[in-house]
Amino acid sequence: MRLLLIRHGQTPSNLDQLLDTALPGPGLTPLGTAQAAALPAVLADEDIEALYASTLIRTQLTAAPLAAARGLEVLVRDGIREISAGDLEMVPGSSPEGERYMRTVFAWVAGDTKRRIPGGENGEEALARYDGVIAEAAASGAGSVAMISHGAAIRMWTAARADNVDVAFAAARPLENTGVVILEGSPADGFKALSWAGATVEPAGEGGPAGAPVAAG
Repeated sequence: MRLLLIRHGQTPSNLDQLLDTALPGPGLTPLGTAQAAALPAVLADEDIEALYASTLIRTQLTAAPLAAARGLEVLVRDGIREISAGDLEMVPGSSPEGERYMRTVFAWVAGDTKRRIPGGENGEEALARYDGVIAEAAASGAGSVAMISHGAAIRMWTAARADNVDVAFAAARPLENTGVVILEGSPADGFKALSWAGATVEPAGEGGPAGAPVAAG
């Protein structure tokens, strides 16, 4: 399966750099709407057979132009929503509390999946729900699947499940709005990241450390 994980378009909370993870969440800014409208052209070379979005409104608004252009139904799944900030909801991401959120998320990738975001979820719960939607998509038989999801969730799941992406790589590369991570593989055989926001991701053990980026052609 070819898997495209796409961050939603810009929201007002993104402009203010706030941890905004609760349902239903904000809509898109004018720029976010334009980013969503551009996705069909950006992904014109991708033969997408199934399209998923999370239960947060911003992902469904981002998915709508792509769904209309391809004649696809948007499959809404809670499993690919953003990682719950819990007691840290709406704090600035650059604050000590906001930094604690991302430290916890990347601690999960490093193996400490029992660590819990205060008032939120732990790594076992977050990975299990995301894995569930990936497994559903793989079982559908679709050869290429796009999922409109969220920055922290995409980085966390990719670093945890892609053989050639590690914590350092994902932590150093925030995903911009409508940024795309492309992977291939399956839940049974594992996944490999092909590209991250347009840059090629090297296979582990070839030409450098796992997840070392090279310039896109």
